[in-house]
Amino acid sequence: MAKESMKARERKREKLVDRYAEKRDALRKKAATGDWDAMLALQKLPKNSMYIRKHNRCQLTGRPRGYMRQFGISRVTFREMASFGKIPGITKASW
Repeated sequence: MAKESMKARERKREKLVDRYAEKRDALRKKAATGDWDAMLALQKLPKNSMYIRKHNRCQLTGRPRGYMRQFGISRVTFREMASFGKIPGITKASW
């Protein structure tokens, strides 16, 4: 189980990414043409506003590792749920 502080940090990053996404895209397009001021403005944006800094976490436990995008949960949670038959179409022999 992930700490609440780590989950809160991830939520904060998601908000920052959403807030600065349009501005970052516009500056990136201007910087690609060679606009020096756009490059400097892009560097002054918060680091955590970059989409790459978001982490995928299990929706149930908050575990950051072993994340399965198709299901939105970690591999450990997936195995537990599949063992109890909570995921339709998945049997123990299929993984």
